[in-house]
Amino acid sequence: MKLHSPLPERKTRLEIIPLIDVMFFLLASFMMVSLTMTKQQTIKVNLPVASSAQSDFKPDMINLAVNATGDAFFDKAAITLPEMERKLAERFGKDPATPVYISADVNTRYADLVKVLDAAKRVGFTKVAFNVKPNNAAKTAP
Repeated sequence: MKLHSPLPERKTRLEIIPLIDVMFFLLASFMMVSLTMTKQQTIKVNLPVASSAQSDFKPDMINLAVNATGDAFFDKAAITLPEMERKLAERFGKDPATPVYISADVNTRYADLVKVLDAAKRVGFTKVAFNVKPNNAAKTAP
C-alpha cells in the first residue's frame, strides 16, 4: 500500500551559483598567497643600493650570503668555503643552469665576497649575480 504525503512533491536540484562563488573565492585566495611567496631564503643582511636593480626572484636558485664578519651561508645555514663548494658541485650536477645569487652585507670585506664568488665560478656556474636593494629615489625621479 503506497501512502502519499499531503505536501506537494518537489524535485531535487543542485544549486550551482554558490559553488561558483566558492570556486572564485578559492581561486582569488590562491592567487593572493602565491604573490606573497617570492621572498628569498637567506640570512638577514643590509644590502647595498643600486639604481639599475630590478627584482628577479625565481624559485629554483641558489642563495649564498656573506655577513659583515665574513661568515658564509648557503641558503640560511652557516657553512665553510670547502663545504660550500661541495654543495655547489652537487647542485651543479643536478642543473648547471641554476642561477646563483650572492647577498652580502654593505660592510662585508671585498675579499670575503670574492671568495664566495670564486667558489661558485670554480664549480662552473655561469649565472652568478649579486643581490642589491633597489634605490627608491631613482624610481620616483622623472
